[in-house]
Amino acid sequence: MPINLSSVTGHIDDCTCDVETIDAFNNYKLFPRLNELLESDYFRYYKVNLKKPCPFWNDNSHCGIRDCAVKPCPTDEVPNGIRSASYKYSEEASNHAEECEEANRLGAVDESLSKETQRAMLQWTRHDDSSDSFCEADDIHSPDAEYVDLLLNPERYTGYKGPDAWKIWNSIYEENCFKPQNVKRPLASGRGDDGGHMFYKWLKGVCIEKRAFYKLISGLHASINIHLSARYLLQDTWSEKKWGPNVTEFQQRFDEVLTRGEGPRRLKNLYFLYLIELRALSKVLPFFDRPGFQLYTGNKSHDAEIKNLLLEILHLAKSFPLHFDENSFFAGNKKEAAKLKEEFRLHFKNITRIMDCVGCFKCRLWGKLQTQGLGTVLKILFSENLIGKIPESGPSYGFQLTRQEIVALFNAFGRVSTSVRELENFRNILRNMQ
Repeated sequence: MPINLSSVTGHIDDCTCDVETIDAFNNYKLFPRLNELLESDYFRYYKVNLKKPCPFWNDNSHCGIRDCAVKPCPTDEVPNGIRSASYKYSEEASNHAEECEEANRLGAVDESLSKETQRAMLQWTRHDDSSDSFCEADDIHSPDAEYVDLLLNPERYTGYKGPDAWKIWNSIYEENCFKPQNVKRPLASGRGDDGGHMFYKWLKGVCIEKRAFYKLISGLHASINIHLSARYLLQDTWSEKKWGPNVTEFQQRFDEVLTRGEGPRRLKNLYFLYLIELRALSKVLPFFDRPGFQLYTGNKSHDAEIKNLLLEILHLAKSFPLHFDENSFFAGNKKEAAKLKEEFRLHFKNITRIMDCVGCFKCRLWGKLQTQGLGTVLKILFSENLIGKIPESGPSYGFQLTRQEIVALFNAFGRVSTSVRELENFRNILRNMQ
């Protein structure tokens, strides 16, 4: 049966943009450059603690499937500049115990910053770092935190599914998307489904911020499902493993008929997520454009080359003609808007904590990275005034991004960009099957 994706076209709700404009911009302009950036040393190594216990329920069940495993990097394979910058930095500050303590509090393991900016971070002590963070900070100072080479641990189908995986998504949607208990989301474990009528009536009636929150999570879910369908284990023999697109898997998740209209809605939410993340990249350009900012790995010429590529991508993002207008967010009564923004932040922070409950370590790695990336996107969008005050040269006191946030931001957007590209690939495969 040919898949029906005919409604995944045209206008995207709550935006001025359409699917076709994003497809052309992403697939032919941005995706190839972004891919090259993410293969560089600065962006391929991500430090993560995959051993944090689940904070919400007692669950020691870890996926026993071999494709769930994550291979950490031997320390000597991580570029010296990435490994040693934080050590040198804390050594320099060791004579100033108070400063050192403050540096740790601010997460000064930040190899991307010049010495000038690192000193600024130490002076930036009165800023409450938690107030603008949308993520539960991963304890990268923990002995359990390890560097992972993302290129050697790609996101793909692992076999992790069933009740454990469902429990994660259910917890995200039911407890963290502002949804009342009596409104059942469509196709959620088959409980008296009314075709989503009540759910979409509720969604249409809530404010744009709560609607956007749900659509971002749904878009992230759709993106992850596209990756699993596009990099599926097609052949597993003693001599080789073959990964590639699984059309049946894709159909089960997104076909309009099989999902009773839900699949195309999910894919539209993917495009909404793309626009939000693209908007953040266009907004954060001044932070990266300063002469003193460097993507430090220790290889001077390569670092300069990668910074130029990064700036090319950010300028390209800024040139996009139909950006999402985030000025509609939190624009009402100041007191109510502040309260809603804080709720928004805490709900999202909770979702980042749920990632420590994912039983498959590879899924946990990519879940943590993508939620941290989206959290960084939200931090950027809600820090516009601070970014606007960044001086062209010298330290940035009000707005900071750690190396962790930078790596997560671009890799998370890389995943969404890949999903849009893979969707085009599935369309072509399905067209040829008809």
